[in-house]
Amino acid sequence: MPELQRLRADHASAVLDFELANRGYFAASISDRGDAFYERFTERHDALLTEQEAGLAAYHVLIAEDGSVLGRFNLIFVEDGSAELGYRVAQHAAGRGLATTTVRELCHLATARYGLRKVRAATSLQNTASEKVLIKAGFLPVGPADPSDLGGKRGTWYERDLADDE
Repeated sequence: MPELQRLRADHASAVLDFELANRGYFAASISDRGDAFYERFTERHDALLTEQEAGLAAYHVLIAEDGSVLGRFNLIFVEDGSAELGYRVAQHAAGRGLATTTVRELCHLATARYGLRKVRAATSLQNTASEKVLIKAGFLPVGPADPSDLGGKRGTWYERDLADDE
């Protein structure tokens, strides 16, 4: 059974493997991170851990029984008890309900562990799989997303009011 874990330093190599193995798959629906992301991955991973320790965000990985990363699920704390959600799931794990289940789990953690009241996520109009995940996980569309929020693509913002979880 996959386990959602808070990002740690010892996840670095498994996260990099996940990102490299799925780079082409991710680039089909979201903007590619570029070569610099992979070349400076260790620095970026350390920076995420620093942000997490400072209370600016909560980064999580979905770990398979063999220790590999099946997905990344991030909460970036914004203001007034809310956060922006970002996630990506490995190609070989897609379509099995893992993203929906994990987003739901992360929303419960958002309330219980981080004291959040609302979570938002933006998805491009072309990323229908992500749209379905958000809707199944209890998010509602709230308006258009600026292309600058989605790597130049048009999209929609979704929100989930976590007060409904209490």
